[in-house]
Amino acid sequence: MVDVVRAEHARNVDLLRRMVLVNSGTMNFAGVEQVGRMMRAELEPLGFQVEWIHMAEAGRAGHLVARHVGSGRGKRMLLVGHLDTVFEPDSPFQGWSVQGDIAEGPGASDMKGGLVVMLAALRAMHSAGTLKAADITVVLTGDEEKPGRPIAVARRHLIDAGRASDVALDFEGLSREQGRDIGAVARRSSNNWTLKVRARSGHSSGVCYDTVGCGAAYELARIIDTFRRELPEPNLTYNVALISAGAQASLNPAETAVTASGKANIIAGEAVALGDIRTLSDEQEARVRAKMQAIVARSLPQAQATIAFADTGYPPMAPTEGNRRLLAKLNDVNRTLDLPQMPAGDPASRGAGDIAFVSFIDGLVGLGMGGQGAHAPGETADLKSLDVQAQRAALLMTRLSKEPRGR
Repeated sequence: MVDVVRAEHARNVDLLRRMVLVNSGTMNFAGVEQVGRMMRAELEPLGFQVEWIHMAEAGRAGHLVARHVGSGRGKRMLLVGHLDTVFEPDSPFQGWSVQGDIAEGPGASDMKGGLVVMLAALRAMHSAGTLKAADITVVLTGDEEKPGRPIAVARRHLIDAGRASDVALDFEGLSREQGRDIGAVARRSSNNWTLKVRARSGHSSGVCYDTVGCGAAYELARIIDTFRRELPEPNLTYNVALISAGAQASLNPAETAVTASGKANIIAGEAVALGDIRTLSDEQEARVRAKMQAIVARSLPQAQATIAFADTGYPPMAPTEGNRRLLAKLNDVNRTLDLPQMPAGDPASRGAGDIAFVSFIDGLVGLGMGGQGAHAPGETADLKSLDVQAQRAALLMTRLSKEPRGR
């Protein structure tokens, strides 16, 4: 398997190039489907039964689901990835270039590099004869960067696949710290919140008098600053993304812009803010939400605030013992390959991801290529990491396919 991956390096880099040159921004449905067809063309010759699931009901292009039937005895593996990128057709960042071992292009590491690693590992297993016994389901979503709604519909097929699997392997980018490869056994959640404030308006000459109060802008500022002072705890971040206040203030329906109107001599009667929180467990999520609700409830005189949580985001993937055991098995592979051991990384170093929807089974994150600058112009992938990651994945999946599934 190691030799096959090494021998096919040029082929794999060319496949990455061809994928990157296809714009597959989430809302570019034709591009997302084209990348799906490219994956189908690679998976079917390996014995996978491939299905394209249209997602018009969630307002997205669709998902690719591929199944390989093995011996029925080993661990059932779910390989998780996505076809889309954050770069829509109107993004100025398009194209492909290579300097030395660094490839630059939209989605080069997040996560078309991961798709290529996945295929390279599966082809190596096929060549070595170890794929034959492996029970593997591949789910590649078409909307990871901008999930469809409702989320229960958009992730239904992924969750169903998780329920029929024993372990999940996420092929998003490899984590690195100070040049060292890191194992990722956890991802934090991502859930939006919306804060709205209403207060008495009036002439600014009476601002902060008892009869009028300080207005919506001051109340909003009080809440946001109290969040900053009282919320901090390990593995938590909260972000304030948009703020607006005035005589009238509102978010647009897509929650991508705010508007306000008023005058300098009018006390703000309305204010609104939008942000997110990221936590490591359901328990932490519930605790932080309760603290935020309590802060919001301490209203200034003549003001009333409410906070709502969208519950349409990504759940957490906690660092369970089962996940740590999977990392230990990956480190057994590293010993076989004479590679350094990979310590468990800081969950805060990774964003939310699709594997969290199947965190009820053991999971491991970051089997894709290394790279830098994801989600921004100039995103790169480290081509040296392609072979190493594919070799790791091929050996890990081969070994898992020989372990009794236990249920």
